[in-house]
Amino acid sequence: MSAATTPAAVTGARKKGSILTQERRAIRPGEAEEALEIASSALTVVAIVCVWLVLQLLVLGGLSHLRSQHLLYGEFRGQLAAATAPTGALDYNGVAVERGAPVSMLAIPALGLEQVVVQGSTSRDLMAGPGHLPSTVLPGQQGTSVVMGRASTYGAPFRHLGALKAGDQVVVQNAEASVTYHVEDVRRAGDPVPTALTGTQARLTLVSAASSGALSALRPRDAIFVDAIAQKGTGAGYTAGAAPADAVMARDTSVLPLLSLCLALLIALVLGVSVARRRVRTSLVWLVAAPVAIALAWVATDQVVALLPNLM
Repeated sequence: MSAATTPAAVTGARKKGSILTQERRAIRPGEAEEALEIASSALTVVAIVCVWLVLQLLVLGGLSHLRSQHLLYGEFRGQLAAATAPTGALDYNGVAVERGAPVSMLAIPALGLEQVVVQGSTSRDLMAGPGHLPSTVLPGQQGTSVVMGRASTYGAPFRHLGALKAGDQVVVQNAEASVTYHVEDVRRAGDPVPTALTGTQARLTLVSAASSGALSALRPRDAIFVDAIAQKGTGAGYTAGAAPADAVMARDTSVLPLLSLCLALLIALVLGVSVARRRVRTSLVWLVAAPVAIALAWVATDQVVALLPNLM
């Protein structure tokens, strides 16, 4: 047996190989540091998005709603003064009324509520205020009009809708006149629907999420309907087709492409921050990256909210 193959030599070779393996493993601490940096950057960005989503739902959404209502009020008053407010699915030029455009003003004295109603009832439409279901006549016109509103986010204009009682007034100002409705009933899904209208009568159905607590407000499943009737509405108007996202408790999935883009940019930001932290001080990196992360979080949370039930 040669010296190179003696048990001692074999043992020595194994020890030497083990030492070399340990040395190779010891040479790779950068990989662990890089993984930790990526993980910490990702967690920071996720925290920013989560915090911004909560702020958007509970605080910023309400401020956005107030600003939208202020602008819509001025716009609709100008249209009334110029006699250019829409009288149906088409405006005075014969062009279809755009989603988000003001179509009437709604006042409920019992709730101390005054809101401008916009065209459309998707989740995005209802961020600005109560929305008119396009497949029904405009509020105040002869026939049945449906107006939906949020119960817990973006100003929650219809939060106390269930507190209305039979006989309470609902006043609507449209392009033609002011129409006063009186509440008939407050009902839930599955309850008997109102009787058919006759003659020049007009019915206004207000719809929102039915909530009995904080948890149900965040996860609404049932809707509440308030039916009000006026003995004489203004002239019958034209209706437009409604989208699936206009339905009660519907979600607006049209935002998915933009949401996917935002998520991709957030992932790119995480990788960029991770690389930059290896070359520049962490505080300087986040000084530049934080505004970008907040901007992306703002856009992303807008899209996420649109994916939630429109009456939430």
